[in-house]
Amino acid sequence: MPLFWRIFLLNAVILIVATALLLGPVTVSTPVLLTEAGILLAGLAVMLIANGVLLRIGLAPLQRLTWAMTTTDLLRPGRRPAAGGHSEVAELIRTFNAMLDRLEAERATSAARALSAQEAERHRIAQELHDEVGQTLTAVLLELKRVAVQAPPAVREELHQVQETTRTSLDEIRRIARRLRPGVLEELGLTSALKALTDEFGSSALDVRHRIDGDLPHLDKDTELVLYRVAQESLTNAARHSGAHRVELALTRTPEGIELWVRDDGHGLGDAAEGAGIRGMRERALLIGADLTLGPGAERGTDVGLAVPTHHRSP
Repeated sequence: MPLFWRIFLLNAVILIVATALLLGPVTVSTPVLLTEAGILLAGLAVMLIANGVLLRIGLAPLQRLTWAMTTTDLLRPGRRPAAGGHSEVAELIRTFNAMLDRLEAERATSAARALSAQEAERHRIAQELHDEVGQTLTAVLLELKRVAVQAPPAVREELHQVQETTRTSLDEIRRIARRLRPGVLEELGLTSALKALTDEFGSSALDVRHRIDGDLPHLDKDTELVLYRVAQESLTNAARHSGAHRVELALTRTPEGIELWVRDDGHGLGDAAEGAGIRGMRERALLIGADLTLGPGAERGTDVGLAVPTHHRSP
C-alpha cells in the first residue's frame, strides 16, 4: 500500500474511533466533570502516542536514508543503507544505492582519466626540463668555464660564483624532473624508488628511514605508481608542513596484500581541512581498490596508511 494511504488510513481510523466514542456511550457534561476531562485527556494521549509510534515505525527507513545522504562521501566509499521498510520506501533506498554506485563508478573513471593525463603532463614537463633547460644550463656551465680560464683573476672569482649558482640551479631542475617523472621506478622497481625517495627527503634537520620487506608480491605498474605517489605526497607534507624531525616509511606484506605506512613525529593535522594533496591520495587509492587511512599517530604526529589488496579490480 502506498505511504500516503497508510498514513491517511491510520489517522482516519483514530478519528473514526474518537467520533464513535463521543456519539456512543461516552458523554460530556456541561460543565465538564473532572473524571470526564481525565478520560478525554487519557484518550487523546493514547491516540497521539499510537499515531506517533506508527509514524515513527513507518518513516524510520527514511531517516536512515537522510543520514546516509548527509554523510556520504564519494572519496570514502562506505556501507549502503539497508533497503528496509515498505515497498515505496525500500524502492527509494534501492534507487539511492544504485545512484551512489553509478556516481562512484563515474567518479572513478573520471579520476582515472584525469590522473592519467596528469602523469602524461608530468612526463612531458620532466622531459622538457631535462632536454631543453638542462642542456641549456649545461652549455652555460661549459661556456662559463671556458671564459673563466681566459678572464683576469679579479673577474675569475666572480665567474666561479656564477658557475656554482648555475650548477645549483641545474641540480634543482634535475631534482624537480625526477619528482615529476620517477625514472628509477620505471627502471629499477618500487623498492629502489622508495629507497631513493627517502634518501632524497633526508637531511640534517629531518631523519627519514625506510623499512621495506623483501618478499613483496608482484604488483602492476598502476599499483606501483599509486604507492610511489602516496609515499611522495606523504613525505612532502611531513617535510614542509608537519615540523617533524623523524619520518619512517614502511612497506610490508600482509595476508590480504601489502601496506604502506608513513609516520612522522610532527605536530599532526589538527583541525586543518584536507587539501588537494590528500584528496589526490584518496582518488589514487580508489583507482586500485586500496584503503587510505589518515590520522594522528600513537603518540604524536601523523600516520598515513595505504592498504592494497593483492587482487583488486581497476575501474
